[in-house]
Amino acid sequence: MPFVVLYDANVLYPSTLRDLLIRVAQAGLVQAKWTDQILDEVFDNITANRPDLDPQKLARTRDLMNKAVRDCLVPGYEPLIEALDLPDRDDRHVLAAAIKARAQVIVTNNLKDFPLTALEPWDMEAKSPDSFILEQVELSREAVYSAVQRIADSRENPPATFADVLAMLERDGLLEASAALRA
Repeated sequence: MPFVVLYDANVLYPSTLRDLLIRVAQAGLVQAKWTDQILDEVFDNITANRPDLDPQKLARTRDLMNKAVRDCLVPGYEPLIEALDLPDRDDRHVLAAAIKARAQVIVTNNLKDFPLTALEPWDMEAKSPDSFILEQVELSREAVYSAVQRIADSRENPPATFADVLAMLERDGLLEASAALRA
């Protein structure tokens, strides 16, 4: 049984990173989780930053995300929120969902907002997407390599190569993981 990870909104925002994180889950390396509240945050930010994007296409992307990963949505975490203490109160819903999902890892770019002292009682840790994907490469290089290749194969306008996708992932902060995949 793959271990459970909760993806924070900030790692689901960049499209190429989001694609890779979903494909890692589809490959069976992890059991990925998120909530409607996390997706609201993702798509509200995309809409605010990119008003040129078609709202129907964004809604389709959200729907496809939920269909791409079985049992990804975490329900019933809301009662836990008020009891939790984090440096940023707005992140409590993320920890509450991770607790409810029995996640071992929260994948986030905001590591400072999820200190070890807040996560240890729940036997969980926060990891950057770079560290998380690097660990997946170490566990199953072929599966992650294949996921990146499938992203490249899916890009049509404009087309992309494996190296192009790695460059996109580097821009999304996956420096070590991309270097490991190039090696």
